[in-house]
Amino acid sequence: MVHVADPLAEEGLALLRARCEVRQTTGLKEADLAARLADADGLVVRSETKVTVAILDAAKRLQVVGRAGVGVDNIDVPAATARGVYVVNAPLGNIVAAAEHTVALTLALLRRVVDADRSVRASEWTRSKFIGRELRGKTLGLIGVGRVGGEVARRAAAFGMTVIAHDPFATEASARAAGARLVELDELVRTADVISLHVPLTEKTRGLVDAAALTKMKPTAVVVNAARGEVVDLDALAAALEKGTIAGAALDVFAEEPLPADAAIRRAPRTVLTPHIAGSTAEAQTNVAVDVVEQILDVLDGRPARFAVNAPRPPAEEAGGMAWLRLAERLGSLAAQLLDDRPAQLSLSYAGSVLELDPEPLRAAAVKGLLETFSEQRVNLVNALDLARSRGLVIEERRETEAARYAALLSVSVGSTQVAGTLVQGEPRIVFIDDFWVDVPVEGHLLLTKHQDKPGLVGRVGTLLGEHDVNISSMQVGRLHPRGEALMILTLDDPVPDEVRARIRAFADINAVRTARLGM
Repeated sequence: MVHVADPLAEEGLALLRARCEVRQTTGLKEADLAARLADADGLVVRSETKVTVAILDAAKRLQVVGRAGVGVDNIDVPAATARGVYVVNAPLGNIVAAAEHTVALTLALLRRVVDADRSVRASEWTRSKFIGRELRGKTLGLIGVGRVGGEVARRAAAFGMTVIAHDPFATEASARAAGARLVELDELVRTADVISLHVPLTEKTRGLVDAAALTKMKPTAVVVNAARGEVVDLDALAAALEKGTIAGAALDVFAEEPLPADAAIRRAPRTVLTPHIAGSTAEAQTNVAVDVVEQILDVLDGRPARFAVNAPRPPAEEAGGMAWLRLAERLGSLAAQLLDDRPAQLSLSYAGSVLELDPEPLRAAAVKGLLETFSEQRVNLVNALDLARSRGLVIEERRETEAARYAALLSVSVGSTQVAGTLVQGEPRIVFIDDFWVDVPVEGHLLLTKHQDKPGLVGRVGTLLGEHDVNISSMQVGRLHPRGEALMILTLDDPVPDEVRARIRAFADINAVRTARLGM
């Protein structure tokens, strides 16, 4: 069941209703919402509903929180992560809407559109009062040149503006692609004519535009904020406008929403204020609803989300995508099931073209597979690495440019056990187990025997399984040399009963017997 706690576009609701039960509410207080979430597997919110520790504690079954929008500061992400709950958003759905609104705010401010409209409605016709300023030839300073900032930069170029940007996470190449030149924050604040904010809310960005920053700005500068309200010190901004320190401000977001009636910024001159509507276009509402619902359904179906805030992003589809994650998880699971004791250390090896992939999702998937074998707690890509740290599991990694036998090889070692795999025609396969090269699928029940390579042994095992109605779907035998130590791996449709496993272990020349279950 998915609980939708804020308004959501009908296109998103239709997708949900086609796949699961949907419950809708709006405007509930924390306690009232918490009381309705005991049976919820998914929760959808926009910016109005806050997902707190109390909400998460009440929703014991919750697997995913979807934010139909970009910012997630209304969601306690660390608390969700600790509980293994995905937090997903829709960072692409309202990019154009937010960028266009930023430009609209800037134009409305510089051309005094709001004041002129009020004047005409008051039966005035005083054109000389509303002399505006053009964007052409002005410098736009973007604090943040990510997706939205980049779109604003491209639109500013069409107006003939020079664009500079400050973003510690951007590269010269990415900024240049958006038409911006990277500068230090101090230079941007001192030289830009329009300062536009496009950053997430973090401890570093909270109060970024404060009294000190405002005093550095040109007296003709204006501030535009359609990002997060807490990034701007509103009282300092109102004071700067009253004193004429800067020329104006256009704001769509506020630290407290709705904006309090006594907020100083309401009375400040040369302002344009809108009620957090930058992403509120018909097209954007549909886009974010569909994007977030698709991710919620992915998580509920056991697949990683494309835009998880608190989990690593899967590799691109053209690089193997989900197949690599599935392989890493199965390798971790198989290695764990071949051990007698809980491991204290996990070693990962990336060889060949695997080096081109981001290792974080592979690391998380391998740890997930490993920990699931021993843990009663929910383990997924969200919390696997945190759980590993809390349990003292040491994770080591090594990288090799050349891979044995294959162009790409991912290896997992725990204790004395080593398993490795690759993609064969896009499908994950286990190709190495404890010194033996093999070819094993990553789904199903497995029976593994280490034995002496002698005639008749494989037949005796097969006969015994047949007598107990255990069907064999595939078989692999690897050996170091003829009549030497060998490894047999049977993929089965059914689990092996304990008594059958014990009888196999009692066969002459059988040194060890293991069973494992993968992906089931």
